[in-house]
Amino acid sequence: MPPNTTAPTGQQPGKSGRKKGRKARLIVLVLVLAVVGGVAGGAYWSISTVRASFPQTKGSITLDGLSGPVDVKRDGHGIPQIYASSDEDLFMAQGYVQAQDRFYEMDVRRHMTSGRLSEMFGKDQVDNDEFLRTLGWDRVAKEEYDTKLSATTKKYLQAYAKGVNAYLKGKEGEDISLEYAALGFTNDYKPQQWTPVDSVSWLKAMAWDLRGNMQDEIDRSLMTSRLGPQQIAELYPQYPYSRNEVIVQQGQYDELNGTFEGAGGADGTSTDGTAAGGTGTPASGTSTSSSASSALQSQLSGLYEVLEDVPTAVGVNGNGIGSNSWVIGGAHTITGKPLLANDPHLSASLPSVWYQMGLHCRTVSDKCQYDVSGYTFAGMPGVIIGHNQDISWGMTNSGADVTDLYLEKLTGDGYLYDGKVKPFDSREETIKVAGGTSKKIVVRETNNGPLLSDRDDELVKVGKKATVDTAAPDRGDGYGIALRWTALEPGTSMDAVFALNKAADWDDFRAAAALFDVPSQNLVYADTQDNIGYTLPGKIPTRAQGHDGSIPAPGWDAKYDWTGYIDQDELPYEYNPERGYIVTANQAVVDKDYPYTLTTDWGYGARSQRIADLIESKIKGGGKVSTEDMRQMQLDNSSEIAKLLVPQLLKIDVGDKDVREAQKLLEGWDYTQDADSAAAAYFNSVWRNVLKLAFGHKLPKELRVKGQCLWVEPVDTTGPVDEERRVRECGARDADQAQPDGGDRWFEVVRSLMDDEDSDWWTTPASGAREGADRNRDDLFKRAMIDARWELTAKLGKDIDTWSWGRLHRLFLKNQTLGADGPGFLQYALNRGPWKLSGGEATVNASGWNAAGGYGVVWVPSMRMVVNLDDLDKSKWINLTGASGHAYSDHYTDQTDKWAKGELLDWSFSRQAVAESTSDTLVLKP
Repeated sequence: MPPNTTAPTGQQPGKSGRKKGRKARLIVLVLVLAVVGGVAGGAYWSISTVRASFPQTKGSITLDGLSGPVDVKRDGHGIPQIYASSDEDLFMAQGYVQAQDRFYEMDVRRHMTSGRLSEMFGKDQVDNDEFLRTLGWDRVAKEEYDTKLSATTKKYLQAYAKGVNAYLKGKEGEDISLEYAALGFTNDYKPQQWTPVDSVSWLKAMAWDLRGNMQDEIDRSLMTSRLGPQQIAELYPQYPYSRNEVIVQQGQYDELNGTFEGAGGADGTSTDGTAAGGTGTPASGTSTSSSASSALQSQLSGLYEVLEDVPTAVGVNGNGIGSNSWVIGGAHTITGKPLLANDPHLSASLPSVWYQMGLHCRTVSDKCQYDVSGYTFAGMPGVIIGHNQDISWGMTNSGADVTDLYLEKLTGDGYLYDGKVKPFDSREETIKVAGGTSKKIVVRETNNGPLLSDRDDELVKVGKKATVDTAAPDRGDGYGIALRWTALEPGTSMDAVFALNKAADWDDFRAAAALFDVPSQNLVYADTQDNIGYTLPGKIPTRAQGHDGSIPAPGWDAKYDWTGYIDQDELPYEYNPERGYIVTANQAVVDKDYPYTLTTDWGYGARSQRIADLIESKIKGGGKVSTEDMRQMQLDNSSEIAKLLVPQLLKIDVGDKDVREAQKLLEGWDYTQDADSAAAAYFNSVWRNVLKLAFGHKLPKELRVKGQCLWVEPVDTTGPVDEERRVRECGARDADQAQPDGGDRWFEVVRSLMDDEDSDWWTTPASGAREGADRNRDDLFKRAMIDARWELTAKLGKDIDTWSWGRLHRLFLKNQTLGADGPGFLQYALNRGPWKLSGGEATVNASGWNAAGGYGVVWVPSMRMVVNLDDLDKSKWINLTGASGHAYSDHYTDQTDKWAKGELLDWSFSRQAVAESTSDTLVLKP
């Protein structure tokens, strides 16, 4: 998807320290030439060059390869609706139109997915390219295209590529976007032809960001350097089944049995329904001791450093990915037909990750089968989320565990497996570098997947020097880390997109969903015949006895292998449940009776239960839900953790009049985190300080904020210790990746400790200017309230009447490359913001922030939609930014103000409604 294809939250991919120098040089050249152009040619650079890449939206254009004319109708926000008479023409036109608005973004994206960023941006991207080549997304995508996808899907992908290339024909870089004009001053890069595999590769990037619990797997292992098994278990509590409902409550997983029956999987997989917090020890060979733990700790610490710099596609490097989606049947709506809502929570990016579009056959027939509208990815044909004339669907991330890390014992030219040395599967890759010398690398793979640890010299050294105990193999040449991941096997997700787009009923939908192997997503469904449903598709592995995927496993022991995949007929689904609605918001999919382990790391259900409660409160007593009600639910700002903590915070005698003044803000507060709320600002600062004092200072440096240096307790302690034994450690993580992040896992951690007032977690030593230690829960809460008062005084001023949550909680949108760093002038020209936002972490209106790093917005509802299955023209939608990727287009961020206010746009679908909303019409002629 757009901006974040190059880096998290608007950063260009790569090591930040090295990035700035290169980008600054490039920007200086741009500015110098801009000045020269201004002197020599008047306003040429500022007007002509900028506008040269704007799309033609009126009149006609001849495209070789079309079989008939295609109409492209754009509304006042530049959103296109395409009308064609054949499938191939429809998807060719989609490629052409998306390239008009977003080709630069598409081009950066495909260079990321194929590990070729260095070809565009130079030597600073070599490290990223090495890692991405090791993963081999483009190689898998090519195999997928060659061997797995249907002939029809290939035909559509070819048509789409033909449309993109028709746009590129005869154009120089500056004709495509301003960014290419800037790149042209530092290298001779020229955009290349688009290929069908470029589109397929994007699914791998999406799957990478939605890959499940890999980050938790790393974090749990890193915690073992300072915390014991019981302490780690307390930081990963079990899913609260008694309080927060699962998705599938009256559903099925087997066509024959009909319900969740049976005591265990046939392959011996876990049957305990564990939903969070695996408590095993890392890579332990044949014993339960922490064998090879020194190797594993150091390997994972180094691996995180590598992963941290990998460009993201849709999320924050696998963290913070959420989403809301729910559907309500006609018995509970004012229309008598279903309403479906969806708002995926992804990294804020400019342009938005989504591109709104309608794809319409003038007459639906065997020759032209599509009449669909919704949210697309620029660079891929079809619609990802939306509706057609019969059904609508939404997606949220299921969190299914489809990745495992394996600690591998390396020996000579191979690796140890079941007592024997097996040879690596190796290949050589050549990385071309703009303005520099090409670099060759060797990628090695074990039976568990590519060796990620080969991409960092320090990791190799660690593996060679690491001490191990007798339960693990001898050190030999050392240890490495390999990745097993379902997306590294060719699949059929691209087939699924087209099948979903033309599905006419529940059976079609289920059949289409079964093709969606990666990433595994929660799919909700509604149709015009008043049916609602849910299904969990995906290629989800089964594991041998004793291995639940919660921590890295020993690759040398066959008993930790994957044993297969859950059969599609045994994956959970639900159709027309008696309660009349279905909610998915990353909570547990099934209860404890389900016979397979889907993951050990669900979301904890704060958002999902709040949505369910809002629906129940509306329909109780016969109330009916409207489209406006659905929109209001999407904007719910209620803080679940505030409901738990505030009553206790109000009981504490703080003494200091200034702190008491802040405390009084919480009296009568309704726990709503509106942008103008002073109480929300103060509470969230208190919450942040509670987390820092109770947990943040006790976590290993690998999980804490980079540059945050503390005198910390020795290993395996959380309570008071001898001051002389404390050691100084500095954090290593970027602020938006650190822990404790304050999400709903931490809600559960604190909830579980609330009644244990003397828990060691509540204790902190005296230090610096502090007068004494915190010895219990209320001591720590008091300290957090004091610290929050003075933190906000420094940030917002002493006068609490001027405080507001929105002043702390701001969204900045950064252009994906040239807007990330450099002179203020260019940042001002390309970037937008800030916006003061309502909402918060683990709130339905999920404008996420990382409590370890600060209050700034890290991820957002990347779009919002409400589909009305009674009258599709009364559906509503909004995008985070706008249709255009051209920085000075009227449609660059023309939806953002409305998005920030929670407003939705009319969503025209029928031919008449589209005609009435059309501002510009372009005819593509054969």
